[in-house]
Amino acid sequence: MFQTRGSFRGSRGTSFAQLLMKNLPASSQPTESCEPLSTSNGPGKDVFDHRVRGHAVKPKVSPKTLIDRYRQGETNGVSLLHQLAQILQFHLEIKETVTTGNVPGLYFAFRVVIDGVEYETGMGTTKKEARLKAAVLAVQDLLPTLENLNSVLPEASDVPPPLPVKEQTSISDIHPCRAIHERKNSVNLQIPHAVRDRLTKLMNSHPEFSACAGTTAAFIIQTSGGCEVVAIGTGDFNTRESASPSGRIVHDSHAVVTARRSLMRFLYRHLLMFFSKTANLTEKSIFQQNSSNALLSLRDGITLHLYVNQLPKGAAQIPSKLRLNPLSIAAWQVNNEISLHLSVEGKVFSVFSSAFDHSVSKVVSMSTTDKLTQWQVLGYQGALLSHFIEPIYVQSILIGDSSCTDIRGMEISVSQRVEGITSQLPMFYCMMRPHISLVPSVAVSSTDSGHLTYGINWSEGDSSLEVVDGLEGRTVEESPFKSGSALASRLCKAAMLHRFKLVAKEAQRQDLLATSSYREAKRMAKPYQEAKNVLRAYLLQQGFGSWLVKLSVSDNFSM
Repeated sequence: MFQTRGSFRGSRGTSFAQLLMKNLPASSQPTESCEPLSTSNGPGKDVFDHRVRGHAVKPKVSPKTLIDRYRQGETNGVSLLHQLAQILQFHLEIKETVTTGNVPGLYFAFRVVIDGVEYETGMGTTKKEARLKAAVLAVQDLLPTLENLNSVLPEASDVPPPLPVKEQTSISDIHPCRAIHERKNSVNLQIPHAVRDRLTKLMNSHPEFSACAGTTAAFIIQTSGGCEVVAIGTGDFNTRESASPSGRIVHDSHAVVTARRSLMRFLYRHLLMFFSKTANLTEKSIFQQNSSNALLSLRDGITLHLYVNQLPKGAAQIPSKLRLNPLSIAAWQVNNEISLHLSVEGKVFSVFSSAFDHSVSKVVSMSTTDKLTQWQVLGYQGALLSHFIEPIYVQSILIGDSSCTDIRGMEISVSQRVEGITSQLPMFYCMMRPHISLVPSVAVSSTDSGHLTYGINWSEGDSSLEVVDGLEGRTVEESPFKSGSALASRLCKAAMLHRFKLVAKEAQRQDLLATSSYREAKRMAKPYQEAKNVLRAYLLQQGFGSWLVKLSVSDNFSM
């Protein structure tokens, strides 16, 4: 399923699909040739506009052929972009910009801009190298979308188009954009179907826990071979236990948080496969080695998606009236709704709210919406995994909430609150805007009203699911999987540190093996910590409030 090549660095494919929908030729009738407006527009900036009036020329070389040549090393990224711009008629810029983060030495930086959509910054010791790197990064983002759109891309032909005849015209002939939209809708349908199938199999094996699936989240990996669910989490509670000095209590058991920690277990499993001495396992891993740096990345053609069956708690649930008629409400109410939020025993409060008593000793976490905002900037891998891999972002967030009709609050909170932060982040980090959409709900029928505080977790490769009591933060006695008599969950921090040490050993990272505590291992991930500090300062500066600072005692443990 995962034997595919290359890397996924947080695709902007959705934006590119939109510009393709706008620019794809509607006819193959001949017209005047496409010429670049200019080959330069001031220092350090290449500008090509390949859009023309009238109908488009039938290309002599198809996009698929160009992509194949690129993959075979017969052409470079810059040439590929210019050729695609001519065929697909979009405005292409490769412009010089500033370096991101604290990069030592003299580096040049360039960025590809396609019809106003900016892609990741490429850096190099020469302008040529930086421009080529920027092109390669943009192409890596675009390839999954281009490959999925092959059926509506123009094909190469030197033969004149046939005379028109009376026949049923296909949608893609009249409205290429509609064909692309329907293709994307098809993918959006595949994902909830895959989640439902996986959840049904798990619940059929353990029907006594079917009531635990009320609030569900899942991570899905999509390749050319289809969609596969790799991590599932359910639940809706924070623990009532105090912070654990041993790292063996799960403090936040909300579905998305549980699914994300299950995803991390999946990533650790594939890192162990990559670093194994067995070639067969390495080839099956979703990771590949980069030539430009020591960090691994996902292979090309692999994209990550998140499914949730309920609109996340927090700013995503901003009332409709605040968006439709903002002048009719007080400014403080707007601030409360779109601010950062705290989650306490299933209830959510704005960080500006006076209703929450901060003096009361309770386990508090940031809301699920705020955590999604953070992960779309820092990546879903967390601090420990960032020692080994580049940030991993989701391309789309699919909401299967049958009672939800408006996702504007989700878009505001996850994307718009942190717009403009990318230039302040260290290398490899960026604000990755996910495509957010409503999809059919995934529901597993249950007549059992018990186990309301229970949540389940599972990741690809697990032999069985684990059931955790969200209020206790521990595995329940009747759980199909138990790690030991102490009932510590396989998702707890101590379990994650154990996996981290295993990978560090396989990767021969003595510096990481020498770490004395979970806290130290996290602090050593300096680019990640820098990005986290930038994000929290940015949110505070923009008026969304202060991020909750965890008690250091909860991370100050060792194996």
